[in-house]
Amino acid sequence: MSNKIRVLIVEDSLVVRELLKHIIGSDPRFDVVAAVESAEEGLSLLEVVEPDIISLDIRLPGMNGLDATLQIMAKRPTPIVVVAANVDDDELNIAMNALRAGALAVVEKPVGVTNAAFEAMAHHLCTQLAIMSQVKVVRQGIDRGLRFGTAEPPVVARRPAQGFSMVGIVSSTGGPQALVQLLSSLNAGFPLPILLVQHITASFLEGFVSWLAGVTSFDVRIAQAGEVPEPGKVYVPPPDRHMVLKGGKLALMDTPPLHSQRPSGSVLLSSLAKDVGRRAIGVVLTGMGSDGADGMAELHKAGGHTIAEDESTCVVYGMPAAAAKLGAVKDMLPLPGIAPRLAQLAGGK
Repeated sequence: MSNKIRVLIVEDSLVVRELLKHIIGSDPRFDVVAAVESAEEGLSLLEVVEPDIISLDIRLPGMNGLDATLQIMAKRPTPIVVVAANVDDDELNIAMNALRAGALAVVEKPVGVTNAAFEAMAHHLCTQLAIMSQVKVVRQGIDRGLRFGTAEPPVVARRPAQGFSMVGIVSSTGGPQALVQLLSSLNAGFPLPILLVQHITASFLEGFVSWLAGVTSFDVRIAQAGEVPEPGKVYVPPPDRHMVLKGGKLALMDTPPLHSQRPSGSVLLSSLAKDVGRRAIGVVLTGMGSDGADGMAELHKAGGHTIAEDESTCVVYGMPAAAAKLGAVKDMLPLPGIAPRLAQLAGGK
């Protein structure tokens, strides 16, 4: 029996579908078990072809990629990589909500073979498909309203921050869904600025920031050098730049990637350790790899408060596990417990 990764491609454009079949089928790791033009056809084949991973378009005839994700996660949970064109706000919004609904990653649709960027985009797509095929996803009930996680009202720190001055959050695979739940449970009354590193394809960053601002009550923005972080705002680094806190202000750096990441969560948390030390809170959420762990260890050593998401709620336990292995985690909490803990700390408790 073949040990190849079984891939189902769902893409309505015949030209793009053939291109994806060529890219994925040329990689010896994969076996393209079906390539279909609609979500309905893909759903009908789930139990027949039993894919290990699904390459899913967003804008499809009939059922779109978001509704397809919800149906797949309810009927036969399978890792999904959204393959989308970075064309307009509507498509980006659907792609981000698909991540929230259970898809694991969003990558840019490869351009034609004659384009200079083709090889890099094809390599990135195959890498993401291979990595995400190993993630164990779980069944989720269909909720078109996307009301995931706790239904409890937002928790707010009732008093001004006493002692802590900044929060740094690092997330990767499964992060968009986790971030919505975490930020929605805090709401914009949370009295500390939040600096966030979420690993995401650069071309989708602006869409991700806009979407996160739209589905939470926080002012989410791409950071600018020299800004002084303010409460009620979430700062995200621009593509391919590290974000650090230096002298109480945000700085952007093009130093080499760390753990193959730029921006890197470890770089962010290390800067908090140096700049505010015990007055910083570091949070590492779900994600593959070990980014954030080294920075968390520095922050822990500097006297800051460190929190990691417990394995029980992580899509991928890699990053929190790496931080725990270094002895850098003070509070290991399931996702619904992180917002109340942050509110306690920010309120001086």
